[in-house]
Amino acid sequence: MAQQISFYKYQGAGNDFILIDNRNLIFDAKNQDLIEKLCDRRFGIGGDGLMLLQNTNNYDFQMLYFNADGKEGSMCGNGGRCLVAFARDLGVAGSNTVFLAVDGKHDASIDGNQVNLGMIDVHDHHKDGEAFVMNTGSPHYVQFTENLQEKNVFQEGYAIRNNETYKTEGINVNFIEKEENGYFVRTFERGVEDETYACGTGAVASAMSVALQSGEDGDFNIPIRVLGGQLYISFHKEGNSFSQVYLSGPAEQVFQGKIDISQ
Repeated sequence: MAQQISFYKYQGAGNDFILIDNRNLIFDAKNQDLIEKLCDRRFGIGGDGLMLLQNTNNYDFQMLYFNADGKEGSMCGNGGRCLVAFARDLGVAGSNTVFLAVDGKHDASIDGNQVNLGMIDVHDHHKDGEAFVMNTGSPHYVQFTENLQEKNVFQEGYAIRNNETYKTEGINVNFIEKEENGYFVRTFERGVEDETYACGTGAVASAMSVALQSGEDGDFNIPIRVLGGQLYISFHKEGNSFSQVYLSGPAEQVFQGKIDISQ
């Protein structure tokens, strides 16, 4: 017997996600094959990932995030911004909200389609050659480069993500280049196993790498251009520690529909 559920498609700077209101727990979060099928761009809805909005105590809602391979993922910054817009559109949250994700509590505000999302504090990093490696809710490798528009990000990102150091746990690989009004970043994402149009936690890691390279402390607000649009990252840096971290950018509904999940 067919079991249809409503789904919603949102995008944030070109990162696209399938969103499902799962406050009634009708969707089986453990069905990895179904999630992978729904994220497939030829045989499903298509998306960089899938998110469930669920009830939880002491917060407006809970965010459950799954990569396109169907496995539960680490924190997704652009996904979080999309889910804040979704919660507002559902009436679950207002212009200010506090929600729970896999890496803990997040606060956010939304004005129109612009979402300002609080991210976790970051207190350590290390270098891998010239690259910066840190966890901004997801693990990231950040390499400064030139001629980024021409770079084969899939090939080079795939090689780093699957080398001896990272192949077991995986890592997201970011390439960053300075430009006139900020920085340009392209990202190979684990879980998607391809380049995506944007990566929120990757943009945050890239901005922190800029601050670390500068050697300066204080308040930063760094524009990061990605293939899918414009993001802004702000934080306070003191030594190797980053606090008051915010990821800002657009998030909007693209379409909605119904799909049979009984197959």
